[in-house]
Amino acid sequence: MTFSPLEVYEKLFASYGPQHWWPAETPFEVMVGAILAQNTSWENVQEAIKNLKEKNMLNHEAIANSNMYELAEIIRPSGTYMQKARYLQGFALFYIDQGERKGLMKWPMSVQRTRLLALYGIGPETADSIMLYALDRPIFVIDDYTKRLFVRLGHFDYILGYEAIQHYVQQRLPESLPLFQEFHALIVEHAKRHCKSKPVCKDCPLFDNCPTPDKSQIDLSQSLNTDVD
Repeated sequence: MTFSPLEVYEKLFASYGPQHWWPAETPFEVMVGAILAQNTSWENVQEAIKNLKEKNMLNHEAIANSNMYELAEIIRPSGTYMQKARYLQGFALFYIDQGERKGLMKWPMSVQRTRLLALYGIGPETADSIMLYALDRPIFVIDDYTKRLFVRLGHFDYILGYEAIQHYVQQRLPESLPLFQEFHALIVEHAKRHCKSKPVCKDCPLFDNCPTPDKSQIDLSQSLNTDVD
């Protein structure tokens, strides 16, 4: 029998320990990082964040009032930098209009999410990352790593979409902000070490209960594609 989502969490936590994620100095930095993280590595995001800090640009007013092309050059390491500059500027203007974090926190979680998803360049994964790590809302982030892991563990087929996967996982976990934050971070760490596109099964903490007979043959080429390119 395969592990339940809660058992997966417990096994990963026992193996890797607390991840202290999301690494940021302020909630707004988390929000910026979530947007910059679309379709790129975290190392690239860190470089772009570093550039913003060096230019004293890592705040909503500076981004909202910036020259689009100058902002794009600053965040160039994050890839698709002109698009992301537009996303960031649009988000910063929205953030100011809503009364910043305090204003956003006045809305129920469902309204928060709807308003974020209405923004250009903000898809479900980005919106949920902002809500989970910057607005302290208990919503489970579904990324390609999460989908890959649970497909390989036999929970569902890879054709299942974002909202269905999110519902599936959340229905099988206690609603807990710390648990949702830690579990997402643990899945990312596990995917980096073991559950890669070509899995590294040696010493995998989930191997004994992973029913996939030949993991290297699974077609996981389809991405969730949850965010606007």
